[in-house]
Amino acid sequence: MTSPQLEQKFTSVITKHQGIIHKVCGMYCHHPEERKDLFQEIISQLWRSFPSFRGDSMVSTWMYRVALNTAISSFRKESKRKDKESINERIFQIPISKPNEDKEEKLKYLYKAIGLLSKVEKAIIMLYLEEHSYEEIAQITGITKTNVGVKINRIKSKLQRILKPMYDELR
Repeated sequence: MTSPQLEQKFTSVITKHQGIIHKVCGMYCHHPEERKDLFQEIISQLWRSFPSFRGDSMVSTWMYRVALNTAISSFRKESKRKDKESINERIFQIPISKPNEDKEEKLKYLYKAIGLLSKVEKAIIMLYLEEHSYEEIAQITGITKTNVGVKINRIKSKLQRILKPMYDELR
């Protein structure tokens, strides 16, 4: 595939599935500037790995894996990182859709509660809420399918404990 064809295919894939990136950024960053930075870092990582994506898994599975790994590792690297790689602006002229503000308002407390979870728990619950199967979650996160089930049950219980006081506060 030639470079312009690769760029066009990449842009098409990212445009179609950018909601995945927005969800990961929203889950791991609370400030708009941090979300923008993480969004760009994820795009950069996706671009680097795109030529080697063979299609053995679904595009969304590949994107989640890259996005989650980038989000989790970016916080560790941030203190060590001195220079950020410049991104070819022509490649990344991707129209960014705005998340639904009403939906975000309704999910405010859920996100707040999810924000209190560990990074791994956040990744698992986000994939679960996206209605990925246990098998897909296992493939994306690199843990066993059985462990996914156990973790999801524990995370649900933890979220219930966290959300109850928040919900009681609304009354």
